Formats: sequence, structure tokens, C-alpha cells
Amino acid sequence: GIVLLGVVLAMTGTLWHTQSRREKEQELLFAGEQYRKAIASYRAIVVDGQQRFPISLDELLEDRRFPRPLRHLRKRYLDPVTNSADWGFVRSGEGIAGVFSRSSEAPLKKAGFRACCVQFSGARSYADWKFAVAAGAGPAPRGPGAPVPRRPGATPQPRR
Repeated sequence: GIVLLGVVLAMTGTLWHTQSRREKEQELLFAGEQYRKAIASYRAIVVDGQQRFPISLDELLEDRRFPRPLRHLRKRYLDPVTNSADWGFVRSGEGIAGVFSRSSEAPLKKAGFRACCVQFSGARSYADWKFAVAAGAGPAPRGPGAPVPRRPGATPQPRR
């Protein structure tokens, strides 16, 4: 009786731990993708003829390059695997091109990632999951008749 109870409790604990890790992986995929999208949004805006990456994550929360600050990110996210705000950074010069978990733990998820994250397949640690914008990535291509992107707050010029 007692041995059986011990085995059942051990199995339950293992299942709970595995489920908890899977949930943390999903949270990491969500938070990392939010950072990647915010960095891409920040970088897509051309200021003084140049695109740049943010120098800090705070610039994603309040982009002060304009008279009325922009928000590229709703809030700061903790790394759910380490339960810390201490993200690793993918750098491009002095700018932040991406974030990653500082956890060296091996992920449970090895395949079946969405298109944005297929490069994570077979990663050896969560630190290998780099949520980054390519340094050469520019603004989205524009088709004929598409509006010309402009700085927020700029007055539209009449069409000629």
C-alpha cells in the first residue's frame, strides 16, 4: 500500500513538473516573440534617413525619438524559464537585435515550431532560442500605390 502510494506520488510529481516546463516553454515563446516584434517595429521606423536597433529594452516601452513617444511593447516580460528580467541580448553594434533566455536547461520541445521559430528545432538549451531581427532586415517591401511610410507626427505632404 505505502509503496504503491509512493510510486503514484512520484509519477504525479514527474507529470506535474513536465507540464509546468511545457507551460513555461509556451510562455517563453510568447514573450520572446513579443520582444522580437517590438524590436522589428522600432527598427522599421526611419529617423533622419537611418534605421537603428534600440539601445535598451526601455526604448521599446517608450520610444522618445518623436514629440509624442511611441510604444512598441506593452510591458516588460520576465523570462519564464529563469523567472528573471535578466534576458540575454543578441547585439548588432550597440543595439539590441533580439533577446534570449539565459537558461542552459535543455528544452522539452524539439520540433513542431511555428514558422517564426523553426530555427529552434533541435536546440540544446533555451539560450539557443534567439528571438532576433536580422541586422539586414529593412522595412516591409511596398507595392505600387502603397502609402509612403513617414515619421509619426509628421504632417502629410500633398500628392502631386
